[in-house]
Amino acid sequence: MKSRTKARATALQALYEYDLTHHPVGLILQSRFEEDDDLDEKMRGFSREIVQGVFPIVDQLDHIIASHAPEWPLDQVASIDRNIIRIALWEFAVAKCTPVKVAINEAVELAKVFGSDSTPRFINGVLGSLVTKYEDYRSDIDNLNHQEP
Repeated sequence: MKSRTKARATALQALYEYDLTHHPVGLILQSRFEEDDDLDEKMRGFSREIVQGVFPIVDQLDHIIASHAPEWPLDQVASIDRNIIRIALWEFAVAKCTPVKVAINEAVELAKVFGSDSTPRFINGVLGSLVTKYEDYRSDIDNLNHQEP
């Protein structure tokens, strides 16, 4: 697994664990880093950036996903799948740190490792729909980017 993919996987595991346990996200991430010493400091920083970017705006991301991909009700989507979608959406639309195609490809790769057999197609479909409808929710994303911390 490439180092940035591994960093995304670590962030995904932390966000997933938070969904299940509601333990403090900082402690979860630190525990992940202790369990896996393969990540160098730069990639740990990338994992931390993802978690710190996604975690505070989960509700807003979920609202965007639910509003603009209604054919996939979020309450029926597995937690791991929701978190893969959240991370990709954050990367290409909020942080704009990853090109859309790369974010989708990375999300599909994470889906192959952590999801069910149907997860990669599902993730690709949801993200494809969100990319197509980006202009419809762009102002919501812009508002997220201009919120005070």
